[in-house]
Amino acid sequence: MPDIVLLAESGRVSGTRESRRLRRAGRIPAVVYGHGIEPIPVSVDARDLRVALGGEAGSRALLSLRVGRDSHLAMARQLQRHPVRHTVTHIDFQVVARDEVVTAEVPLLLTGEALAVHRGDGMLDQELQSVPIKAKPADLPPHLEFDISEMEIGDSIRASELALPAGVELDIDGDSVVVIAHPPRIAEAAPAEEGEAVAGEEGEAGAAGGTAGAGDDGSADDR
Repeated sequence: MPDIVLLAESGRVSGTRESRRLRRAGRIPAVVYGHGIEPIPVSVDARDLRVALGGEAGSRALLSLRVGRDSHLAMARQLQRHPVRHTVTHIDFQVVARDEVVTAEVPLLLTGEALAVHRGDGMLDQELQSVPIKAKPADLPPHLEFDISEMEIGDSIRASELALPAGVELDIDGDSVVVIAHPPRIAEAAPAEEGEAVAGEEGEAGAAGGTAGAGDDGSADDR
């Protein structure tokens, strides 16, 4: 798959005011760094960025970042987003080499349907929505999949059981739980049953008190 070309303008002035001006003009403040180059403040067109990162690879897309006359092989890192609108407000581009191993978070998708769990009124809990992996930039998969069709209540899937494409390694403890099938929750005791138990205890206490009273009367007569 060819690299995605993204144009970046250098000469960006640092500062909050300038960053706001760029965003109003439809541009996103960014910085380019890595492989021994001095960090370069740049800006990219917001629409072009959405297109570049909107494919199947998402933020793991391999970019041909054009800065003036230079072209850098880069990946998007550290996307900062607006807390309400969730639009990108700043982005870091890391320069990479095709033959180097990089790390990235990839989404984990569950496929199939755990019928045995559902029939037993169990519940599936996906502990990890994504997993960190290591691979060369071109080998990074858009996501990882796991078929849960054979899962039963009490089963758990660990990271080491995920099928990985060639050239991809996990960057997480293999014992990390990915998804677990919980048994159905035990219903809490009904309040009426608790009330009956309390009433029974009070009845027993009353009977014991009556017996003790009778003994006291007898003792008085003996005197």
